[in-house]
Amino acid sequence: MIKAKNRMGLIFFPAYDWAISPSHPEREERLLYTQDQLREEGVFDIDGLVEFKPDIATEEDVMRSHFCFPDVESVTTESHMISAGGAIKAARIVMDGQVDKSFALVRPPGHHAMKSVHGNRGFCNINNEAIMIEYLRDRYGVKKVAVVDTDCHHGDGSQDIFWNDPDVLYISMHQDGRTLYPGSGHFDEMGGPNALGKTINIPLPPETCDEGFLFAIDEMVMPIIRDFKPEIIVNSAGQDNHYSDPITNMNFSAQGYAALNEKLNPDIAVLEGGYSIQGALPYVNLGIILAMAGVDYSHVREPNYNAAMLKQDPRITDYIKKLKDVVLGVYFNPPPIENLPGYGQVMTRRKNVYYDTDGIRESQVESIVRCRECAGLFSLETYSTVCELSLGIEIPMNACASCRKEGVKLLNSAKKSGKYGTIQVIDRVKKEYYRT
Repeated sequence: MIKAKNRMGLIFFPAYDWAISPSHPEREERLLYTQDQLREEGVFDIDGLVEFKPDIATEEDVMRSHFCFPDVESVTTESHMISAGGAIKAARIVMDGQVDKSFALVRPPGHHAMKSVHGNRGFCNINNEAIMIEYLRDRYGVKKVAVVDTDCHHGDGSQDIFWNDPDVLYISMHQDGRTLYPGSGHFDEMGGPNALGKTINIPLPPETCDEGFLFAIDEMVMPIIRDFKPEIIVNSAGQDNHYSDPITNMNFSAQGYAALNEKLNPDIAVLEGGYSIQGALPYVNLGIILAMAGVDYSHVREPNYNAAMLKQDPRITDYIKKLKDVVLGVYFNPPPIENLPGYGQVMTRRKNVYYDTDGIRESQVESIVRCRECAGLFSLETYSTVCELSLGIEIPMNACASCRKEGVKLLNSAKKSGKYGTIQVIDRVKKEYYRT
């Protein structure tokens, strides 16, 4: 019998009862073929590899990470709560010592879901990784977390949620946003005034192959992670960089994905995108599982894999090598923010967000207090085509006395103004999450 080097937990949730449409790329078959493949390969006979059932996320779990307008129930289904609960279960079994590593193979995905949620964008309603990370920090006292997002699409939602958090390092490796949805993920997106350099984007050119991805891991991602010294590493494991994916333009292979996870050595992986349902997902998932478990993955091959056809163009190799100094500079020596306010003052950011799946248009005004002592008091005014003007207020974890005081003051002022349809509060100090 094969024995896993690392005790490995798997959580499956195909969400049989949820789909955007019966023929949509994000549908239950994404995981059903993987389950069949794993059983055919005898993965569940490996000593040390165990399947677990997902938890169901609570409203409080969601409200630690999101401002949901008008409320959580309006923007989620039971499937979304179980998908997020699957990610939470993956974290719990690692933290409780039941396994060394875990992989939540769940859907619907979540990394395009931003801090403010009015509906579905990029196939995502709520952010599974963010909900899991805030659960870890709330329940287990974890402070520093690194998230490495390997989805082909830039994880603009995860970036948005952790934009102002100096204790969460968010690194996204993705197809250059000038060529693919959502059009973001550029070098100059580096984090807010209290977390500058903790958001790292690595926009890779179309047709990047294994060579380019693994160079980025070795020469860009790992040096940053070693310096950051996270307590937990999370792989936001999108698989649509695969050469057969129908909606992207990359040339990554199952072997490449496995090698990436061996190098990254994540504690937890959570499935995101990946829409080559038969040609890629069963093999990529198998490779990732074996690599995380510490089992030989050299035999994993897609049926039509041809190494010669996937050789990287030297021009792409040269381009990626030139990214190294830029990427490392963002983390180790980030350029200053223009018009940066003084400590104790407020910096604002305006955004217009389009929910492509639901056709919703949202306008936001964010405010963050620049603080020497904590992540800063955060607030967000938002309205959309489906929701009246609303307000979110977040008092951060380990907030200083000044930011706590200003948060209470802002809440009282907002209530008296009467101009907001909904006010949602995230108080990480008191661990209170509520609407007024």
